[in-house]
Amino acid sequence: MPSKNPESLMKDFTPYVAAKGEEYMNEKQLAHFKSILLNWKQNLMEEVDRTVHNLQEEAVNYADPNDRASQEEEFSLELRARDRERKLVKKINQTIERINEDDYGFCDECGIEIGIRRLEARPTATMCIDCKTLSEIKEKQIGG
Repeated sequence: MPSKNPESLMKDFTPYVAAKGEEYMNEKQLAHFKSILLNWKQNLMEEVDRTVHNLQEEAVNYADPNDRASQEEEFSLELRARDRERKLVKKINQTIERINEDDYGFCDECGIEIGIRRLEARPTATMCIDCKTLSEIKEKQIGG
């Protein structure tokens, strides 16, 4: 049961091409990102359903303790991956809520535009690249 990278579940989409002079985070852009997020969420939920189905089908009571341990480890890894994806679905829901509240696309720290390309790479981003980089540096200093 190889687990997929959650970002790989973001199906291919056509990158947004802003028209010259187009206002940042207008209705078209918000709809574009909402569509990406809803598709991503749908793919994550389908992955959860596949996991449940696979766990039910593959649950065999092996007589050999080594086989049983291997199966339990596979199940454990799969469940951890699903837990990460559950947290990601929660983050996707929060991001969709931000779109609905017209509060999407701007950095939580400094208030500037996050940028369309960054949001396409990470639609749930809440910080611009500069603030995110600074946050990661601070995190390493405190954690290290």
